[in-house]
Amino acid sequence: MVFTVKSAKSIDYSQIRPEINKLQSNLVEWRRKLHQKPELGFEEQITSEFIQQQLQIWNIPHQGGIAKTGVVAVIESDRPGKVLGIRADMDALPIQEANEVAYKSQHEGKMHACGHDGHTAIALGTAYYLQQHRDRWQGTVKIIFQPAEEGPGGAKPMIEAGVLRNPDVDAIIGLHLWNNLPLGTVGVRPGALMAAVECFRASILGQGGHGAMPDQTVDSIVVASQIVNALQTIVSRNVKPLDAAVVTVGEFQAGTALNVIADTAKIGGTIRYFNPELESLIRERLEAIIAGVCQMHGAAYQLDHWQLYPPTINDRAIAELVSSVAMEVVETPVGVVPECQTMGGEDMSFFLNEVPGCYFFLGSANPEKKLAYPHHHPRFDFDETALGMGVEMFVRCVEKFLV
Repeated sequence: MVFTVKSAKSIDYSQIRPEINKLQSNLVEWRRKLHQKPELGFEEQITSEFIQQQLQIWNIPHQGGIAKTGVVAVIESDRPGKVLGIRADMDALPIQEANEVAYKSQHEGKMHACGHDGHTAIALGTAYYLQQHRDRWQGTVKIIFQPAEEGPGGAKPMIEAGVLRNPDVDAIIGLHLWNNLPLGTVGVRPGALMAAVECFRASILGQGGHGAMPDQTVDSIVVASQIVNALQTIVSRNVKPLDAAVVTVGEFQAGTALNVIADTAKIGGTIRYFNPELESLIRERLEAIIAGVCQMHGAAYQLDHWQLYPPTINDRAIAELVSSVAMEVVETPVGVVPECQTMGGEDMSFFLNEVPGCYFFLGSANPEKKLAYPHHHPRFDFDETALGMGVEMFVRCVEKFLV
């Protein structure tokens, strides 16, 4: 089944400058080459080498081996000015590709099922164009090719390695090809775009026994089931109705036989929210509910809770700059989608916590070509026309910010 996305009413390709239109075949070639050689987080050796080879051919100064496989390219104009960062992630997912295309993944059990191959191609095209046209802007562009966005997270170690320093980055932008939006659209908004991602696992420790004699036991399944239900009250009764949040229990493991009451049940799940102030509230309520239900039944528990990424929060001024660029590149009002939040998470959030910036969605679905499967699906693919649009967006942001 193809994910349902409405087609854009019209796409104004004339807004993509001729020099970038000429790059389109290269963008497709780079993207497909990367798509055939997907690599998981912190294993992106082939991808990193390919990026550095291209940068070397174009005489763009760069450094590799940052946070294992990350690459940073620095492009300077002839005139001094501010520094704009552009971030692109490189990693793939542990998914077996189901597409039958000429550029199908050649790595068993690995696939670019989220568009990061396209992000890398767009960043390479942007680097090439900016290097050839340094007279059209002033200052410095630092292009950050980041590993391991899908996990365990490459942004934080790259920041710790100093990629935002020397020269210091004044602002940063990034994009995500987005099959939840049709080709010819851009999703951008100030404030929270994507949610915080937290995870938890809990073991409920009861006392097992015979299924016919429950009075001699503490039934871990009954206790865990009540915890699952009670956790739903965190959002419905503890979070303000205008603050969006999600608590999802996605794992429940218990029992080995029909007539045995299990002594242990294990549950696990994910927590999502936009408002950073909810972090401590949800965490405290999570443990309070588990502890309270266990105490009520005479059970014990072990809880492991951790945060992967904070919310992805866009700076208002940079988001307005990106939005103004989008209005030039895609036809309005159809093309710019301001209400485009998702409870998905992104470690671009770590960059945005350090410097002002904006992360935005670039519509890439084309249902008419059956290119509308959702992200992380084994048949995920996107309309490659979006690659040139991505380069145009980045280049115009550079020209508008570095004036």
